[in-house]
Amino acid sequence: MRHLKQGRKLGRTGSHRTATLRSLACALIRHEAVTTTVPKAKEARRFVERLITIARRGTLQARRCVASRLQDEDAARKLCQDVAPRFADRPGGYTRIAKLGRHRVGDGTQLCRLELVEKRETEKAEE
Repeated sequence: MRHLKQGRKLGRTGSHRTATLRSLACALIRHEAVTTTVPKAKEARRFVERLITIARRGTLQARRCVASRLQDEDAARKLCQDVAPRFADRPGGYTRIAKLGRHRVGDGTQLCRLELVEKRETEKAEE
């Protein structure tokens, strides 16, 4: 029985699942949007939103905590310096999942786009 067990298994072992979530989180932080499957996006959303909440504190401990969970120095630096200050006034809901309405060719899995809600000033100026 899976009582009080949270999260999806995604058909992977624990270490592989952790690596997948870290990889998706780093890609999302770097590019501010990523295309993936719906279950992976829902799990990555939980992972990333917790990281953004921690990074918003701005303390050294918060930076170290984010860096230890991401395992990527560049992504952790960008999260703490660029992404987290944008969400300083926002109480939560930092990401958005938009279903693309198309399916992957190989297995027919529904695809979606996971993106950060607040855009950079350069992207706002282009629109």
